[in-house]
Amino acid sequence: MKRTFAGALAIASAAATCVALAPAASAAEQGAQACVNSYLTTGYRGSSTILTKASSSCGDLNLTYSNNSTSRSYDRYAGRLLGSSGWFTCAKGYVTAYDGYHSVNDSRYWLCTDVRSGARFGVASYYDGGDRVRITH
Repeated sequence: MKRTFAGALAIASAAATCVALAPAASAAEQGAQACVNSYLTTGYRGSSTILTKASSSCGDLNLTYSNNSTSRSYDRYAGRLLGSSGWFTCAKGYVTAYDGYHSVNDSRYWLCTDVRSGARFGVASYYDGGDRVRITH
């Protein structure tokens, strides 16, 4: 009886140690669930609807949906941030996106990277304004 109890105690102790040592999922592994989705209307080569970067594990402004308001089925979009000297376009510049959904994991659609929580942002369209886009941030 003592051996069975001791064996069971050793197995339970080892299992508890394994559970305690299992790492938590990283922000990248959590994916879009930890992010916020916001829709906005783009501006023509300038800022659009102005939003505030959410306090989330997403550090980027990811274009995850776009719908060009004209007959064209695509446009080029750029993320814009409000800095101390005014609005500026993120380093990525304009990216071509066809109407539809885009993967949050596709780096082609990461309009701005390493954006701090609370930053003011917008999205510019290259060909015309008034497009509807979703930014996951």
